[in-house]
Amino acid sequence: MRTDTLRCPPDPVMDIYASTLSPALDIGAGCYLLFVAVFSIAGNLLVLVMAVKRSSRMKPPELLSVNLALTDLGAAVTMYPLAVASAWRHRWLGGDATCVYYAVAGFFFGLASIMSLTGLAIVRFIVSLNLQSPNEKIGWRKVKLLCAWTWLYALVWAALPLLGWGRYGPEPYGLSCSLAWGQMKHEGFSFVVSMFSLNLVLPCVVIAGCYFAIAFKLYFTYRKSSGSSSKRLPNVVRRHRRLLAIAVLISLGFVVCWSPYAAVSLWSIFRDSASLPPAVSLLPCMFAKSSTVYNPLIYYIFSQSFRREVKQLWLRLGSAACGVPADD
Repeated sequence: MRTDTLRCPPDPVMDIYASTLSPALDIGAGCYLLFVAVFSIAGNLLVLVMAVKRSSRMKPPELLSVNLALTDLGAAVTMYPLAVASAWRHRWLGGDATCVYYAVAGFFFGLASIMSLTGLAIVRFIVSLNLQSPNEKIGWRKVKLLCAWTWLYALVWAALPLLGWGRYGPEPYGLSCSLAWGQMKHEGFSFVVSMFSLNLVLPCVVIAGCYFAIAFKLYFTYRKSSGSSSKRLPNVVRRHRRLLAIAVLISLGFVVCWSPYAAVSLWSIFRDSASLPPAVSLLPCMFAKSSTVYNPLIYYIFSQSFRREVKQLWLRLGSAACGVPADD
């Protein structure tokens, strides 16, 4: 046999962008991400449309909910189409350039989301300090500055791995990119500790503390007002209790969606990431991406005004499509 005709097969270890999953699992992951992308884009666009329609009646704290919808919509539009196409091609498309782009976008929008949730919890807590006051405790200027701060904060953190503190890289299963957890065991370990402390543990503590404080405040306020003849305060308490329930569910949904991914990431840091089967590392990542779908769903289920406005919008669109003038 002539040695000059031999061709060595490519080393699979070197092809970091090839999928380590089966073709059937790749197709399933692509279909799932397509489903998440469609419902996330449609749902969050609906939240933004409703916010524009009721902008004259919107209160300052609600702007943070709009900000959260923007982060979810941004993630769905900029990330999911590339992930779907890569899954269906059985390898990551675009190489290093798109890998870094995808990882930066995921880290950026994820941080903007959790900071928006933290800001919403703090603002709701400040508003609850004096439920009897008709004046807003948080004005438009402060809320706008808080929204701008969430984006700037996320941008700074997303840029740090590009500047040498931390690192981006492909996921173990080859069809996604994120922070290169396994490669930061020694180089960039301080980044991991700082990132988890400041961007996961601390926000979760602040969110939980604010909502527990609001719950106690509403409980004691309601008990104190139950014996009074005024009906205004119990109504205010009930309204804030409904807003509290929506905010808690949104925050809880985000934390629950991202907790498995955080656990697998920590495993990759303290243990060998190769010890996890590719499918095991895939599932937490897919579950985390579903967080962008839950917020519009929670609004629709638990907010009567949002549900009513959505139905009115569909009726108007249906009437316009059929050429029938809609009733005002």
